[in-house]
Amino acid sequence: MARKNSFNSHPFPYHHELEVEIATLTNLGSGLARVPLPDDPEARWVLMIPFTLPGEKVRVRVFRNHKNYSEADLVEVLVPAPERIAPRCPLFTRCGGCQYQHFDYEAQLGWKRRHVEELLKHMAGLEHPVAPVIGSPVPYGYRSKLTPHFNPHQHPPGRPEAVPSADTFPIGFLRHGNRFELIDVPACPIATDAINARFTELRGKVRARAAAGGYPRGSTLLIRDASGHVTTDYDEIITETITPTDGSATLKLRFLARDFFQNNPFILPAFTAYVRAQAAASGARFLVDAYCGSGLFALSAATAFEQVAGIEISESSIVFARQNATANGLANVTFQAGDAADIFAGLAFAPADTAVIIDPPRKGCDESFLKQLFAYGPRAVVYVSCDPATQMRDLRAFTAAGYELTAVQPFDLFPQTRHLECVITLRKI
Repeated sequence: MARKNSFNSHPFPYHHELEVEIATLTNLGSGLARVPLPDDPEARWVLMIPFTLPGEKVRVRVFRNHKNYSEADLVEVLVPAPERIAPRCPLFTRCGGCQYQHFDYEAQLGWKRRHVEELLKHMAGLEHPVAPVIGSPVPYGYRSKLTPHFNPHQHPPGRPEAVPSADTFPIGFLRHGNRFELIDVPACPIATDAINARFTELRGKVRARAAAGGYPRGSTLLIRDASGHVTTDYDEIITETITPTDGSATLKLRFLARDFFQNNPFILPAFTAYVRAQAAASGARFLVDAYCGSGLFALSAATAFEQVAGIEISESSIVFARQNATANGLANVTFQAGDAADIFAGLAFAPADTAVIIDPPRKGCDESFLKQLFAYGPRAVVYVSCDPATQMRDLRAFTAAGYELTAVQPFDLFPQTRHLECVITLRKI
């Protein structure tokens, strides 16, 4: 939040209050209002207000003016939306983890679908049906990985004279709207019950160790729940069991606790079954899984193809992917470690008979990877993304390279938050 002595006072003075009506939601989860400018009543200025809902009339307090919009805090809800509900977490609006706990879950899904539609239109320049969002079977208590932070030596912001206490320093997450200040989180309602039970125990151990001078600096904890087994050891080998909803065989996947793996196991059966079905529907005989990790998509789709190849930059993940293929009796899958941009070098699969699954990092696909993919020219691509904005940016490159969008299916792996997974399917024209 801006301080008064550094505040840009145009168009509103510091902490100016006004009543506004929320018109829509941004893809960052904030309400958006359009208000007349003080010096030009005919013009409309954009205000962003977190924790508000479309249709609500609210009182807000401006704390920052940008070039084209202002940010404000919610002071009071004057007329609530019908979809407004009581948040389950007492730290909601203070903890930066959730944006939608005040929002009925079915309404969350509807707005997430709308965000994908808007991104598709404005970023990819396409009009295409977006399927209803497939929601999580468990909207709370779903998160299977938690990484709380702490620093026993960090002074509270703006209070350099305050000495942190081993009994009171926060163990939790960043405060909403702040990149540095942590707030204390005794329990997280979107995490599994098993994680919260271990977190309570772990908090006591951390405080005891801090009191004995055991932490010279801040640190981050890992608490991971894999099929009911909870670990706090970054290097422990854990096993996740997935039974796809399409009736295909149950998978047991082993990986390091610190490795990337989807954090909502309750929706994974439907999620992996859909990706498999989209890739197989292309009629391709072969499958390539780029960014394959420990083999989630490659192995869950393997029985639908003659041969499958996976590639991943993490060598430790490839070791587990190979072990997972053997343990699940999937002899038609091979894995190699390396940059995904080199995946097509020496590949024996005929492009016209090959489908490719890509699940890149949040930043999307880099240019070199896309160039190699388009040069290879597979029959179909199933693009999985945790950031629909970068996915829709990349979609422009696909359409320019001769690919047609055939399906858009969002999945809500992250209920109560603004985050969303989206799967799009592309066919070569």
